[in-house]
This record gives sequence, structure tokens and C-alpha cells, in this order.
Amino acid sequence: MEHQRERAAQRRSAPRSRGASPATLRPVPRAGHCVPQGRTCSKERVVLWCGIAGPPPSGRRIMGRSHVRRERDDMTDHRTGYDVVVLGAGIAGLTVALSAVEHGLSVALLEKTAAVGGSSVMSGGFFAFSGTDEQRAHGVGDSAEAFLKDLLEVGAHRNDPALLQQYLDHQQDTYRWLKAHGAEFPVVEISSGQSFARSHHTPIRTLIPALAEQFTEAGGTLLCASRATELVRDAGGRVGEVVAETPDGLVRFAARRGVVIASGGFSRGEELLAVFAPDQLAAIPYGGLGNTGDGLRMAWKLGAGMADMSAVCGTYGSHPDTGIEFHELLTAYYLGAIIVNTAGRRFVDESISYKSLGAACLAQPEGLGFQVFDAVVRARSHPGVPLNDIGMLEEIGHVHRAGTLEGLAEAAGIDPAGLVSTVERYNAAVAGGEPDEQGRTGLVNGVGELVPVVEPPFYAYPAKTLMTTTYCGVTIDPHGRVLDVDGAVIPGLSAIGEVTGGFHGAAYMTGTSLGKGAVFGRIVAARLAAEAAAAA
Repeated sequence: MEHQRERAAQRRSAPRSRGASPATLRPVPRAGHCVPQGRTCSKERVVLWCGIAGPPPSGRRIMGRSHVRRERDDMTDHRTGYDVVVLGAGIAGLTVALSAVEHGLSVALLEKTAAVGGSSVMSGGFFAFSGTDEQRAHGVGDSAEAFLKDLLEVGAHRNDPALLQQYLDHQQDTYRWLKAHGAEFPVVEISSGQSFARSHHTPIRTLIPALAEQFTEAGGTLLCASRATELVRDAGGRVGEVVAETPDGLVRFAARRGVVIASGGFSRGEELLAVFAPDQLAAIPYGGLGNTGDGLRMAWKLGAGMADMSAVCGTYGSHPDTGIEFHELLTAYYLGAIIVNTAGRRFVDESISYKSLGAACLAQPEGLGFQVFDAVVRARSHPGVPLNDIGMLEEIGHVHRAGTLEGLAEAAGIDPAGLVSTVERYNAAVAGGEPDEQGRTGLVNGVGELVPVVEPPFYAYPAKTLMTTTYCGVTIDPHGRVLDVDGAVIPGLSAIGEVTGGFHGAAYMTGTSLGKGAVFGRIVAARLAAEAAAAA
């Protein structure tokens, strides 16, 4: 365990990737977009490749850092800019960029770091959809109406109903589009905030590079190590340019149809966390290394409104030594575990949103909560499925095991008498003798039959709150257009994904973070294409 802690400390202290800071500003070069296979152009130009998290697509080796490839071009490129400039290459940015190219628009996709993926490739890979083929195959009787009810309840009715309805109206189109572009959903789980199993899992580290490759093959321009620093308005007040720090210096990118911010939140932005959620600075920092709030700051500077800023909270369930290599988050409490503090006492209803659990855990001694369960819950582990793979965490030494509760408490650093007493009271409540002291009535969101903690061996997983996403940000309308503080549209500026607010409200449901990035990415791309056609 000590060597794991040392490696985790080294990971947390590693330098973060930042764009260059050159001193000169020059127009965007006409080079950069990938040539569709079989085509050539008339002049030499530079194609800037990104590193991609996950396995290289089609067996091609893609470097972990940006590098330049020169090739001969036989087709003259007369463009001085692009139809659309997208900031951020996570699921939201890749979806809008690829969809826009498929609509016939020219697109530049700028990624701040040296690799695509952002927080998306660090997530569990769940998308929330209802009415899918996979649900029907598993006999899940979900519906859009039940989905909406759950969204409103988990968000404490603080979310924007218009955004929720737009998601529900377009989820099927997005679900089919993702599957057509390589997504597979072999596993459907019930998780945080859900009354039905609607978390569709896909290998996200495979999907992201696949989307990136499809984007470049379709003619899109993908530029990594290119950090946007300023949004520029024209004389009429329309956002039409982006200034970015690139390996070639400061570059100005023109966007004829507009700019789309898909740069993620600020889970790594200590300054913004100190302003909007200072208590969350105690959580384990996570999310994409570029998630410092750049997009939010640029939109804020133009007068963008903000929503859900007070709701920011980390997610409960990550080991204290969690690093960036994989998404270590266990939700054994949704399988039947209880959560206790170092005194062995429960302090929360374990079935509520893992965001609300995250806030409750931060208030405990050392910010630590132990997921305690028995052999019955251990048998419910889902190998290979994020959030529920107990076996993998046991293999790397993060799960304590003992034949008795007293022995488990000693091994994990929990007060033995407190744990034994807590388990006795909990088991009595499960048996129907007394009401549960925390008001728990189900496994997750009030659904699922509770099980006692009685069958040895017993297990404990120490976990803290992980700052995965900030799920708040600029206000948008149902078409993804950014609104100012008075509710008026900021011309030429759209935003999607984690940088937006108003969708989740007080907390979020598993799968809706990736889901809204993809859904609203499709919506914005279609709108921009329609606006371009109308202006032609």
C-alpha cells in the first residue's frame, strides 16, 4: 500500500499541460485539416495531430503529444477561416464537431491539452437514455415520463424544464447516432438518481478516439495544445473569432457561423472553486487536466449568465489514493452497502445521489466514509463495469476483508464497538423492527430491496469525495445558445456539456453528463447547419 500511496502522490504533483504563451498574434494558417482519404491538395501545409487517450484507432500509432506532419497538397484551399470553431475535445466537443462536418460545415476543433478526451475519458462511460433496445432486451420498463420525473427530483426541481424536455425529445436520435459511430452498450445499470436502469455503459476510451478519427477523416481540423484565451466580437456584437495559444504562437481563428464552447468545467480550477464552492477544495481533484474553467471565464467576460453555481459538489466513492489512470469510483452502497465514518456510525441515507453523499462525506472526520458490506453484496460485483467492480478494487488492495465485523473494523481503522452497534441497528431496521435511522427505504433512489449485513466475510472500502465534474455554468436556451445575464442571446456563441448550467439543478443523475454533451452537441450542430443554409 505504501508504494501505491507514493505513486499516487507523484501523480498528483505531476506538472499540468498548458498551452504555449507566445508574444505575437497572427492570422490563422489555412493548413491543418485532415485530408479525406484519396485526396490531395496543391500546396504544402501542416497537419497538427493530437494525442488520443485510449488505444490508437485502426492500429495507427498516435503520439501522446502533438507533433507536426508535413504532406504535399494539390488542392488550393481558399478559406480564411471556418464555419464553426469548437473549444474542447471531450464527448461534447467531438459530437458537435463531427455532426457539424457531417452537415457540410467546415470545423476547427481546438483542444487545450495534448490529447483529446478531457474528463470524458476519465469518466465511467455511462450515457442515460430511456426507451432503448438494450432496455427492452433486459425487460426494463422505462419511459421518457419516468426519466423526466427522476431528473426533476434529483435536481430538486431547480433544473430548467425546457432543457430537460429538449434532452428527452432528442435522446433517441443521439442514442442511434452514437451507435452508428461505434458506441456499444452491452451493460445497462441502475444508478444515482434513477428509478429504472438507464445508465448505458460503453468503453469510453475506445469511443472517444473513434469519434476523433471520424472527424478528421471527414475533413475536420483537430488542433491540440491549442488553448483558447479570448472570444472576439465584431462591430455588430456577434462572436466571430477566437484567439488561441498554439505551438505556432497566438492564432486568431475566424468562425463564420459561430463559436461553440465545449471546454468542460472547473474541477481543476482552484480559483473558481474558491469563489463558487470553497468547501469542495477538500475533495480529491479529478477530471480533465485542462478543466480550469477557461470557457466559463471567456463567456462570463462577455456577460453570460450563470446557473447552478451553488450546487457544485464532488462525488462520493473514491479511494484516498485515487489517481488519473482510471476511474476509481465504487458505488457498493447502491448494491446494499452502508456508509460509516471512522466512529463506525452511519451519517446519511445511502440511496440518495452520490453528489449529495459527497457533500455529507466532506463533513465527516478526515472527509472519510467507509462502504461496509458482506458476502451477499460482494457477490453483486460486476466485473469490468465501472462503479460496481468490487473485485478489481480488491485485487489492487483497496478493499479490506475480515471474517468478523470487529476484525474488519481493526483492519480498516474504524471504531469496532461503533461499527458493531451500527450494523445491529441497521439489520433490525431492514428486518422491519424499527424505522431506519437515516430514512433509507431502498438501494438507490428508493428502488431495490435492502439487505442486512450478516453474511461473512465482511468488507470495507475507504472512500472520499472526488471532484469529478462541476455540472454548472453558463446559461443556455434549448438550442444551446448562450444567454447573457438578462436572458438575451449572445449572437454567435453556443455552449454545450459541462460548461453549461441549468440542466442538472441541485445534483445530477448518472449518465446525464456524457448524455447532455452528446445530445446538445447534436442539437447545436443541426442548428448551425440550418442557419448556414438560411444565410446562403
